[in-house]
Amino acid sequence: MRIGLVRRGHSSTGGAEAYLIRLASALQALGHVPVLVTTADWPDSRWINDQTVRLDGSTPEEFAAAFRTANTDCDVHLSLERVPGCEVYRAGDGVHASWLKRRASYEPLWRRATRWVNRKHNELLRLESRVFDPENTRAIIANSQLVRDEILTHSEFPAARIHVVYNGLSSPMKPADRAASREKFGLEPEDLCVLFVGSGWDRKGLRTAIRAVEKIRNATLLVAGRGPADAFRSASAKFIGPTNDLAALFGAADLFVLPTYYDPFSNACLEALAAGLPVITTAANGFSEILGPGLHGAIVPEGDASALAQEMEKWRDPQARATARPLCLARAAEFSIERNARETLRILESHAKD
Repeated sequence: MRIGLVRRGHSSTGGAEAYLIRLASALQALGHVPVLVTTADWPDSRWINDQTVRLDGSTPEEFAAAFRTANTDCDVHLSLERVPGCEVYRAGDGVHASWLKRRASYEPLWRRATRWVNRKHNELLRLESRVFDPENTRAIIANSQLVRDEILTHSEFPAARIHVVYNGLSSPMKPADRAASREKFGLEPEDLCVLFVGSGWDRKGLRTAIRAVEKIRNATLLVAGRGPADAFRSASAKFIGPTNDLAALFGAADLFVLPTYYDPFSNACLEALAAGLPVITTAANGFSEILGPGLHGAIVPEGDASALAQEMEKWRDPQARATARPLCLARAAEFSIERNARETLRILESHAKD
């Protein structure tokens, strides 16, 4: 089949883009032709073949309108965007209505009061309502049970047509040498190094992570990713900025934390697990559904720095981490991109154009 993979815009560090490239490679290995349906800003060099359809659309609604009139010559479309008319929608970004409700738990009152001035929220809610209309979409893929339940809460989309397919990784990242990595980031040998990776720091709970690390002795939070570092400064945190050197980050770290207020399924957590690191996150992260507390890490309440600090202390013991490492590696190995592609392909084949 010619499979249209739909994604508006491009970010060089975006998790959705990285997933889409992994999925396309796996689908191509299975004998299909992945066709990227996107906008002008996706670089040709960052796609796996020469099959690309460019559409206009600087906003979500403009892109959705351009898709309606486009001839992509595809047998089926899998959209990572809220685009009515795609046969299958992958809700990798979660449910926007749910996100706005969760966001109110930490954002200041003035921001909540002015939220609707931002046209983007209204656009996404309108598109989401149309995508969740069973007349417009044949099937939905949720990347966690969390997202599936939210779709059922906010729409009347038939439950039988919502499929949970967890994210998948290609070859796991092998951590770099521990001593060299720690020297690179200025860490002492006895320090507990807690790693946080990502953007959107308010949503992902960076303030909670910083408050937790400040509560424990000889601990450093290593923060990698794009964000306003000056607004989060702490003597217990080192800000690395955007980086592609995950091997060094994983080599230096003892634990990975993501005390997020909302994450449909964090790829960063899965990558850390595949590097053998225990992961501490929240139930608001779909990734937590595959995590065995005490085996692969822990699950703590959102915004609870004391609970997070207590779990960090539990994992300070090198023997506890050594015991967890093979369990983390084995659990992460269950979630390959090949498995993800096969499960996704079965759904696409069932809902291809007649």
